[in-house]
Amino acid sequence: MDEQLLIAGCKRGDAKARSKLYELYAPAMMSVCMRYVSNRETARDLLQDGFVKVYTKIDSYSGTGAFGGWMRRIFVTTSLEYLRRNDTLRISTSIDEYDDVSGDAGVSALEHISADELMACIADLPNGFRTVFNLFAIEGYSHAEIAEMLNIKESTSRSQFIRARKVLQKNVESLIMHENARQERI
Repeated sequence: MDEQLLIAGCKRGDAKARSKLYELYAPAMMSVCMRYVSNRETARDLLQDGFVKVYTKIDSYSGTGAFGGWMRRIFVTTSLEYLRRNDTLRISTSIDEYDDVSGDAGVSALEHISADELMACIADLPNGFRTVFNLFAIEGYSHAEIAEMLNIKESTSRSQFIRARKVLQKNVESLIMHENARQERI
């Protein structure tokens, strides 16, 4: 079914169109939710909440820009609302713990791990770091936009991103070292 016909069907409240929309976009939107919350059940709840918002707000989609991008923004916003409601955007780990994180994992290091392993490393970041990292590095928001979305200072967004990147580099290096040690034993 053509995307425009699908959108028109959803705007009319057609159950088959809504079902097809869910079928087409649920895997990608579940990935978005999982990037913000590491618990699969919570991510499923956010997926359902997000689709309810999509169905109720679909009349506001103007047709300009990619429909998938419009939906993604709804799911990011839904995830952020959940994090705010549950007060998980505050850094649950002391920033001082990460101040001395060093190491420069180069692009070559990324060649040695899978996308799933990288996403698992991102999921292991503390909530505040993970949220800012996702918004900036994956979703493409500016630090000014992130600051507004999260009600934080722009400098806080920048510092959390830098610290998140350093922790992520450390985690990737650790993963690679662990994998190399495993390969040497084999």
